[in-house]
Amino acid sequence: MKKQNMNRDWIATARTLSEALPYLQRFTGAVVVVKFGGNAMGDDDAMAEFARDMVLMRQVGVNPVVVHGGGPMINDMLKKLGIESDWVRGKRVTDKATVEVVEMVLSGLVNKRIVQAINDEGGRAVGISGKDDDLMVCVADDPELGFVGKPVEMNVQVIRDLCAAGIIPVIAPVGTGVEDNETFNVNGDTAAGAIAGALQADRLLLLTDVPGVKGKEGEVLTQISPEQVREMIADGTIAGGMIPKTETALDALARGVRAVVILDGRMPNATLLELFTEHGAGSIIRSTSPRVKAVHDDE
Repeated sequence: MKKQNMNRDWIATARTLSEALPYLQRFTGAVVVVKFGGNAMGDDDAMAEFARDMVLMRQVGVNPVVVHGGGPMINDMLKKLGIESDWVRGKRVTDKATVEVVEMVLSGLVNKRIVQAINDEGGRAVGISGKDDDLMVCVADDPELGFVGKPVEMNVQVIRDLCAAGIIPVIAPVGTGVEDNETFNVNGDTAAGAIAGALQADRLLLLTDVPGVKGKEGEVLTQISPEQVREMIADGTIAGGMIPKTETALDALARGVRAVVILDGRMPNATLLELFTEHGAGSIIRSTSPRVKAVHDDE
């Protein structure tokens, strides 16, 4: 009986691989920007699984570009260093001392941990920040918030060069200033959207700690148009932390990204389910519908 069960498992695995073929063909050569953050970053097993998925994507011809956050790690380091934060309208004021800690944690600790995880799974990853090669040039998003940046100029050739060499770029959301080369902390979703737009990416995947965008009855919406997103923000259906994520999606689409998916990063193999299965995962936002994938995904 045990042998029969094992045989059924292997047959199911082979069938899954066979069914994935059209999607593998569809995304060969595609650029997929993945925003990685949330609880998965603090869990070793989840980190290893994410890294393995990125290596698999690269192995089958997809060009993954990882952009990461690191808020909890920044908070921990500020606490250890005894640096207190002021808040304006619920947002942290990032002064000179704080932005130095942000750069240290994001470009150092967090970035290199992700790079090492990908390398440990047999991939090739290189960690950079938005300051490298002037990748992400910023202005202050809100003068009251200090060194919180808004990207105004993107120079993504370094990312294209890494992808062309078979290397997975891992990018810390730290930018450089327009005038005095100041360091700016950039929201991870915002950075991922700007990078995806500059690359004209096929997909922007925003990994979160929720299943996706929910409708009025609490149901997860699998496909949404930009017009629906705007209506849902206006009537309060989309609220709280989902507002900046959906606004990032709208901005990325306006910049030329083909589709944006908001999905649960806690789900095992979430990115693979989205790209290489019939039904995908989470909520896809794009200008056309219905959700059609593989060789018919010509939105």
